[in-house]
Amino acid sequence: MTLLDEICGAALDLARAGRWERALTLLDVADSDDPRFALAAAEIAVDHDMRTGGNEAATRLATAERLCGPAWDVQFLRLRIDYFGQLFADGRFSFGPDGKDPAVLDALHQRAGKLAADAPDSVREGWAHMYHGLILDNLFADRAAAPAHYAIALRAGEGGGDVPLTWEALRHLGDHDRDEGHLDSARERWQRATALAAASGATPATLAQQMLLAVLARDTGDEAGAVALAREISRWSAAIGAVRQHQQAEAFLANEIVA
Repeated sequence: MTLLDEICGAALDLARAGRWERALTLLDVADSDDPRFALAAAEIAVDHDMRTGGNEAATRLATAERLCGPAWDVQFLRLRIDYFGQLFADGRFSFGPDGKDPAVLDALHQRAGKLAADAPDSVREGWAHMYHGLILDNLFADRAAAPAHYAIALRAGEGGGDVPLTWEALRHLGDHDRDEGHLDSARERWQRATALAAASGATPATLAQQMLLAVLARDTGDEAGAVALAREISRWSAAIGAVRQHQQAEAFLANEIVA
């Protein structure tokens, strides 16, 4: 591994900890025209915009497309940014197909399938399936079709040692467990996902997982525990600038059940 690879890795670690601006500055100072740095910067910017509602990703991804060409990783980032653009229409969470262009949604569906088929390794194939599941789940509202893709993603993450893929798959499989009334299974998946995210230093991801545990606490009647956890999530997410997670925690607290 070269020094440049180490710099990319350090920048990605900073971003996982919620230090997006610091991570991008590190890459820009090192060499903004290196294709590896451009790709890492685009990945960081996509995560930044998803967590904060920012608008850094489009410019960063355009640079990566210019320097890297139609590489698989670049196409996957383009899929992610287009997915989030549909999910957060007008800056607000917008579940399901209502109000969205069916042709755009179908194109995302087809692109995810092609990325899975063209993936250069099993982990990338798993990531393509992860987002294929998310597209079906959140844009098509096809709850029945999504879990099979998450299951493939989980196997790929565990088999390939990709911790972020593993926790993402566990997160969404647990969501389906909860919907089906399997609360013990949901808890097991979500607790494991939380531990994996925390162990890798991924602060925003850890907070997102804890938010689900707060939801589960409320489901099982532990309102005091749910509120206490959500208040901490609200404080932490506000402190690191994770605007959307802060809003989610505040919305959860606004529905606090008064005994």
